[in-house]
Amino acid sequence: MTDILASFLAGADKSELRSIVYLSQGKLHPDFVPGVLGMADRLVLKAISFTSGTSETDTERLWIETGDPGKVAETLISKKKQMTLFSEELTVERVVKGLTAIQDADGKDSQDRKMKTLANLLHDSGPLEARYLCRTVTGRMRVGAADMTILDALALAFATKEDRPEIERAFNVTCDIGLVAETIAEGGMDAVRGIRVSVDSPVKVMLAERLPSVSQIVERMGGRCAIEYKYDGIRVQAHIGKDSVRLYSRRLEDLTSNFPDIADSLRKACGYGEAIVEGECVAVDPETGFMLPFQNVTHRRKKHGMEEAVRDVPVRMFMFDCLYRDGEDMTPRPYLERRGALESGFRLGGQIQMTTMRIVESEEEGEEFFASAIGHRCEGIMAKSVAEDSVYRAGSRGFLWIKYKKDYQQALTDSFDLAVVGAFYGMGKRAGRYGALLMAAYDQETGRFETVCKLGTGFDDAFLDGMPALLDGTRMEEKPRDVDAEMVPDVWFDPAVVLEVVAAEITLSPIHTAARDMIKEGSGLGIRFPRFTGRVRDDKTPEQCTTVEEIAEMYSMQAHDSDGLSDTGPE
Repeated sequence: MTDILASFLAGADKSELRSIVYLSQGKLHPDFVPGVLGMADRLVLKAISFTSGTSETDTERLWIETGDPGKVAETLISKKKQMTLFSEELTVERVVKGLTAIQDADGKDSQDRKMKTLANLLHDSGPLEARYLCRTVTGRMRVGAADMTILDALALAFATKEDRPEIERAFNVTCDIGLVAETIAEGGMDAVRGIRVSVDSPVKVMLAERLPSVSQIVERMGGRCAIEYKYDGIRVQAHIGKDSVRLYSRRLEDLTSNFPDIADSLRKACGYGEAIVEGECVAVDPETGFMLPFQNVTHRRKKHGMEEAVRDVPVRMFMFDCLYRDGEDMTPRPYLERRGALESGFRLGGQIQMTTMRIVESEEEGEEFFASAIGHRCEGIMAKSVAEDSVYRAGSRGFLWIKYKKDYQQALTDSFDLAVVGAFYGMGKRAGRYGALLMAAYDQETGRFETVCKLGTGFDDAFLDGMPALLDGTRMEEKPRDVDAEMVPDVWFDPAVVLEVVAAEITLSPIHTAARDMIKEGSGLGIRFPRFTGRVRDDKTPEQCTTVEEIAEMYSMQAHDSDGLSDTGPE
């Protein structure tokens, strides 16, 4: 796949490369740019019917048979009478212009305008072009061109394998793979090395490793480290410009409209002309000022009624890092310098605070600080290196940051954020509904999702009833090409929805594919007695879910009988 993509990109028109890369993922722009392509299946079917001269009844019948508007378009366009007399060439520029018009159509008659724009494109398309146009507008492109695959292809097409880490760094500090593609094609690696952190281009967040005890954390950090409270809120990256403030989630969603009060307070508190800072937005009790659990701050994620939500759910932002200030990229700076830039550059108070932090030099000090964090209703602690090499590693997970939560004192260290890749129909009280889900972790090396458990507990009636609405938009007729599974569910899903899961332990498994052959030949890793916590992680992309490498590391933390095999389905 990488070879095919690299050959194609190398021969593409450089002026169109940015659009080509976005289109290969079924997009028009980077994820952080507002605007999502999305047409309902029935509206697309109407355009296909209009273009092909097939009745809407026959078009819908074929859709029911195939479940794929793209296949419907390909079949019916191939049967249509020749219409080449008045056809116009279907160029990249024209496709982008048409798809943009579909995306931006709003207000009165918008659905009709979307349908006619798509029909106009289909009129001039061949069967294969029709297939992919319809898959693109319905969000079903899915050719397997994930970010890591495209970065591999760019290195192969325009540089070398040795340049791959620098190409990924450029992507991690811009979150714009189209920009990276255009830059390397036109200016080579020198231009890629010149890509820097800038306001309004989100930076991929740095992530933490885990260890099972405070003593191991302090030892791993060389006997001295900074420890911060780990707050139970929404992680936000704030881009503070001269005239505006943008707030982004770790999933690159624009949250500015959800936290208008925080955006306004940040601009007033910031002493820099421009800055990029990270912090945790936490709900607080309006009467006591105590921090409230995560589910309270999620009330700010609604699309409507924000004035009431701002009034009813007060929020504070606890800042913990500075990535940029007034033209200076702070990510290569040590942690204490970055934190110092927050303390000296912001007027703290009210809604804008710093995370509580302490430098500790012993296990006892660390345990004391952890107890304080729990007493203040935090999730746990974040330990951070204070060494000279404690840089901000965008998009990377490592032992410069180590998290420790109160859950780690139980059987398993931490919860799992897993992608739904399949569903099994229920029996008994769950008959007629999805009864269990096939869950997977992400393998960063291969870009594939590997199964770890069959999840059937923790679902209340409301969640069971809502599963079709949550999942069916990603339903697939066949196993997605980026899913590695031996279990075969009744229904396959494209990895898109991430759920938080807790479990009793990690075991060797003959039926799950995560870390297959890594620990023992012929065995993967699965999690036993999995339970849904009730939390849908809509703040995470599937690629941000728990990785196979993390699960392998957590397995190694356990006191475990390495010879045991276990079926990890629900009991």
